[in-house]
Amino acid sequence: MTDRPTAPIRMPALFLSHGSPMNAVADNEHTRAWRSLGEALGRPRAILSVSAHWYTRGTFVTGEAAPKTIHDFGGFPEVLFRQQYPAPGDPALASEVVGCLRDFGATARTDWGIDHGTWSVLKHVYPQADIPVVQLSVDATRPWRDALRIGRALQTLRDSGVLVLGSGGIVHNLGRVDWQGRSPTPAWALEFDHWVVERLSARDFESLAEPSAFPSAGPTAVPTPDHYLPLLYVLGTAMPGENARVVHTGYELGTISLHAIQVS
Repeated sequence: MTDRPTAPIRMPALFLSHGSPMNAVADNEHTRAWRSLGEALGRPRAILSVSAHWYTRGTFVTGEAAPKTIHDFGGFPEVLFRQQYPAPGDPALASEVVGCLRDFGATARTDWGIDHGTWSVLKHVYPQADIPVVQLSVDATRPWRDALRIGRALQTLRDSGVLVLGSGGIVHNLGRVDWQGRSPTPAWALEFDHWVVERLSARDFESLAEPSAFPSAGPTAVPTPDHYLPLLYVLGTAMPGENARVVHTGYELGTISLHAIQVS
């Protein structure tokens, strides 16, 4: 049994910058913030996770009843490969998501599971792994604005107690990381983060989905869209009158932001 409070019917939506896979086994300011978020959110009936690490040609939903834990990385210590997140799946929710996203050609698949973009944060947010988890892929073939449209098509799930979780990173430039972790965060990274926060405060989600609107730091901060797009899926779920607010900030390795954003 869990001592978490029962969640309200409408769940917030949450975007977490997951950073290094090693955060799955770390005790640091970021993982402690994720745990605190889970305690404050309460217990959803299920989690729909949009992970940067399921980047596909098409829109897919995991339909497994017992999804496997995927170790989709290399070069890390053995302790990371021993990690499991044995949360159940939810085939009924998967079918519901497919129905919501019929206009986007969504289909269910049973050949994926729970990748580290999802489980590395959920090990802290909901460490008991007893809440059903379904993953939604990031469709690489669609315009960025479609990520907002897909999020809007999923709004009703939040009203039935589903936590929509996006996992990726706002600033995610692996080519410029400081592997020693000694350098300050560069100005271009801070510039882009500040611009994103300003757009969130203004509820100008459309600009966030238009690369031509980015400041000059944009192409360096977002060299590839895979980690950025989950943010747009989450923002698309925002209801009228709701806001998107930053609930945690931070960086690791110089150029990897660990920001968390809650829609409620």
